[in-house]
Amino acid sequence: MPRIKSKKKPTQSELHERDGDEHTSPASSAMEDNDVLIDEGEQANNASLDLILRELREFRKDNDAQLRGIREDINKTNTRVEEAEERIKDAETRIQTNEEAVTEMLKLHIEMDAKLTDLEGRSRRENIRIHGVKEGSEDDAPSMVDFVERLLRHKLELPESAEVRVERAHRALVPKPPPNAAPRSIVAKMASYRTKEEILKLAWQKRGFEYLGNKVNLDHDYAPEVLKQRKEYAEVKSVLKEKKIRFQTPFPAKMRVFYPEGTVLYGSVEEATSDLAKRGFPVTVIKRPETIMEQIRHLTWRTTRKTRGQMSKDRTRDYKEKLQAFRRQEQE
Repeated sequence: MPRIKSKKKPTQSELHERDGDEHTSPASSAMEDNDVLIDEGEQANNASLDLILRELREFRKDNDAQLRGIREDINKTNTRVEEAEERIKDAETRIQTNEEAVTEMLKLHIEMDAKLTDLEGRSRRENIRIHGVKEGSEDDAPSMVDFVERLLRHKLELPESAEVRVERAHRALVPKPPPNAAPRSIVAKMASYRTKEEILKLAWQKRGFEYLGNKVNLDHDYAPEVLKQRKEYAEVKSVLKEKKIRFQTPFPAKMRVFYPEGTVLYGSVEEATSDLAKRGFPVTVIKRPETIMEQIRHLTWRTTRKTRGQMSKDRTRDYKEKLQAFRRQEQE
């Protein structure tokens, strides 16, 4: 048979405690409930703080790793920038050296060109250039030399005793023009410089002469560069002739103008056109374009106030200050 457990009778103290519990006030029960709630809230807050601290530590670790990467990138960038600055510095030095060499070569070229022009002009000192003789006029003569000698002696009315000896003569070395175009000039080399000067002086006094219906003029045989410079005065000469103002064109390419108030000598066509425009003459002011040497001078490297080493240090200092400020904010 199963054994039946007998119920144990409560002791006197238990009965007393039980009776005390039954007689406990509602206020004490409410206080106990509040204490339980406070304990649970503190535990929840502690758990939240632990989670926040854990996340902050992880965030700081990530930030430290990212900052290390940023520092490495900045260091690499600074290294590359310094290398680039050194290369640019070397390139600037080479460019400046090349510019100086080119400038010296241009100076030498200008000097050599001037000497060559002078030498060519001296080789033409005995030459006379005759303008306006019709093409084919010399066909009936035994040679161009004979034709030029007879032409000068007859048209300038030189005496038979005057020496008019032409060593060489030929038409200008350009293609033969069409029938209605201006004829080529004749270049004649006289036997002596004195003879050439006397013939030119006589021809200028007569202001040229007529031959076969054409006006014939005599002039020096200038070098091409000198002739080009003298042709630039064409507009100025035309205006001065209209105003009936006397002028001269000294060698190589100057102009002397005899104004009523005085004589003025111009060294270039730019100077002449500028002054005539200021005096009220209707001329176009000529401005010569920049030469290669002037362009090089305008484009030459100019040094800055700070050296590249100082600029690199300043840039590195800026990076460090920004990183230090970021670190202070992180610590706060």
